Amino acid sequence: MCDIEDIADEARGPLRPVNSEFRVKVRSKKRTDADGDADSGPKTDSFLPWSKTVYLKTWGCSHNSSDSEYMGGLLAASGFKLSTDKAASDIWLLNSCTVKTPSETQLENSVREARAAGKAVIVAGCVSQAAPSEAYLKDVSIVGVKQIDQIVNVVEETLRGNTVRLLSLKARDPAATLISLPKVRRNERIEILAINSGCLNHCTYCKTKMARGNLQSYPLDALVAQARQAFEQDGCKELWLTSEDLGAWGRDIGMVLPDLLNALVEVIPDGCMMRLGMTNPPYILDHLEEIATILNHPRVYAFLHIPVQAGSNAVLDDMKREYKNEHFCRIVDYMKEHVPGIYIATDFICAFPTETAEDFEESLDLVRKYEFPSLFINQYYPRPGTPAARLKKINTIEARRRTAAMTTLFHGYRRYTDARIGEVHDVLINEKATDGVHYVGHNKTYEHLLVPAPVSGESLLGKRVKVRITETAKFYMKTVIVSEAALVAPMDSEKTTIVGRLGGSDFRRATAVSMALLLAYFALKSLFYAILY
Repeated sequence: MCDIEDIADEARGPLRPVNSEFRVKVRSKKRTDADGDADSGPKTDSFLPWSKTVYLKTWGCSHNSSDSEYMGGLLAASGFKLSTDKAASDIWLLNSCTVKTPSETQLENSVREARAAGKAVIVAGCVSQAAPSEAYLKDVSIVGVKQIDQIVNVVEETLRGNTVRLLSLKARDPAATLISLPKVRRNERIEILAINSGCLNHCTYCKTKMARGNLQSYPLDALVAQARQAFEQDGCKELWLTSEDLGAWGRDIGMVLPDLLNALVEVIPDGCMMRLGMTNPPYILDHLEEIATILNHPRVYAFLHIPVQAGSNAVLDDMKREYKNEHFCRIVDYMKEHVPGIYIATDFICAFPTETAEDFEESLDLVRKYEFPSLFINQYYPRPGTPAARLKKINTIEARRRTAAMTTLFHGYRRYTDARIGEVHDVLINEKATDGVHYVGHNKTYEHLLVPAPVSGESLLGKRVKVRITETAKFYMKTVIVSEAALVAPMDSEKTTIVGRLGGSDFRRATAVSMALLLAYFALKSLFYAILY
């Protein structure tokens, strides 16, 4: 769950047919022709897409990452090259996040950097949708969260020198957006599937509502079809469900989240896994038993991300979070009782404008009570246009003190204790660690286990392996391999690779057979000459 993620030129993924129906309006810049007359028409210079390179940068949540994968897929299918090299790229595509001020500040700096370098620039994502009139976005092409299917035309027009602005919150067809677009995955073994857009809440501090709008659930059949394709055709080994609020899915189309989850587990191959994304407390309170049953399924990680944001009911009311501290505790207590070893992550906002010292202490008490293994601690930043932004801020020094106090508390306990050393776990491996030495494996409860690379050089990606814990730390456990790695749900192409790979015993057996055949050949040859002469 990274804050900032990139789609790079080394990313590879299956490309599906491109939807060619585009409707793009442009704002052209005035030019002067050879006679000195102003020409206000759009620029129409032609170019070859495969001669142009796009730098694609993503901030924010998994939903944003999913959008970037679709945009990258469309661009790659149209011939554009994707790159992590800013200097060598012709155009920068910046997919923005409006949740936090720091990420928006980074976006603004990137826009200015692109302009200073003489690069064409496009801003996509929540900032462009919620705040298109920001001064730094003047004369910058922007594409809204519901128009990512038009990114190819926006890139082409921007490279011609035109400014394109597409901001409608009305999507033509949610199912078509999911199914018909090609995709370049950040990790080719993980399908990030957005199941809905927007939400039902009106949190006073959140600007994402202004960008994503009201809840729009994608059709169950379309989501199941996309998941099935990801596993059966694209070779994915994990399915990550994402949205602004997973638990709200279906409430606008007469369904509920368990309906979707029960359908999805039916298409997950043995050995592959599904991970649920962020869900707010109100929408799973009615389905605790069904959600617990899903989390106990052998092909679903026992993992939940439930952002509580504050421990004080008074602050939760001011945030318009639509639940109480007691509701959150009821969910956590039920899941810990009915889902063995469940991994629960949560979020806190420190120094919300109406938070008193006593209120903050209630947040600390909640952390002490449950010792969440993953805790996203955010100092409050006012987001322009939100109701909370009109409130008087808490002193910056005090805000930083509270944030530091919760951070210190979080680092004072560990899920991964030395008592875990010696445990054996079955893990699924789909990524390499940042140290370049280990692989990252996850067990049923989505714990973070570092697996050493085999000395043989064998890749462990897409495989399951049993490991024994040898060392623990705050955020991971180191292991050693105690079983042979097994490829998960291999496709035909992967089966060919498996058949064509010989182990040591296979090689010795093949050598013995070859020698026997050679000896038989010479024996028959001697017999032939003996008969002949």
